[in-house]
Amino acid sequence: MFGLIAYTLWGCFPIFFSLFEGVPAWEILTHRILWACLFLALVVTLLGRWQPVKTALRAPRLLVRVLGCALLIGFNWGLYIYAVETHHVLQASLGYFMTPLVNVALGMLVLRERMSRLQGAAVAIAIVAIGVQLVGLGGLPWISICLALSFGTYGLLRKQVSLDGLSGLFVETLILLPLGLLAVAWFEIAGLSHFGGTAHNTTLLIASGALTALPLLAFAGAARRLRLSTVGFLMYINPTLQFLIALLIFREPLGTLQLITFVLIWLGLALYSLSAWQGRYAGAK
Repeated sequence: MFGLIAYTLWGCFPIFFSLFEGVPAWEILTHRILWACLFLALVVTLLGRWQPVKTALRAPRLLVRVLGCALLIGFNWGLYIYAVETHHVLQASLGYFMTPLVNVALGMLVLRERMSRLQGAAVAIAIVAIGVQLVGLGGLPWISICLALSFGTYGLLRKQVSLDGLSGLFVETLILLPLGLLAVAWFEIAGLSHFGGTAHNTTLLIASGALTALPLLAFAGAARRLRLSTVGFLMYINPTLQFLIALLIFREPLGTLQLITFVLIWLGLALYSLSAWQGRYAGAK
């Protein structure tokens, strides 16, 4: 249930961000950082989890890596909100479907991990899928690629940070907080702020902070209780819901070439999942 709640909430994010009326993506991002930081501070206090946060703040080398994580996740959040606002939820969905395959490629290129034949085939199919869009549509699905690369690289750096999910996200938002406050102040001074303009937008801006933290808390509960392979399969709920929301609620057009791209990515994910299952089965033996 924790896993289903976490990935269902993440998958329904397009509906939430579509509710804003005339608020640009980067203003939503700054408020998301601000209110998420405040909400997480409250949660950390209630759970008595300040010790790992204090330890991280006293370690300069660790903070450099956390800064990298913070910048990547901030960019990912902002681009995702932009994708929803500009009616590119299908591209966002494709990006998160591609993320596991990007993780495999990064593991090989950066960590020198060995890639199995099935994993290599999965990555090759993903490259072909991008090529289909490049040749057929005359341009790269840059939103998909940037979301997959930013989140994949975030995961790569995050593996090197010895912080649990809650503490890690809090430190990341804490690092971004000064930039967020400066941006909010600039919006106010320039007369461009939507905070306080209407009760509708103001409520949504504040709620974005809690909505950022709640799925993470549910995910942490799931990760402690489930096998890693089970969590990996549940991960597909998020982009699948985004895909269905884009088609059924936002009525985004799905052309033949786009459909071919998705089918190729799904085929790559099937090979990736089969490889993961075989690896787990071999390990169990």
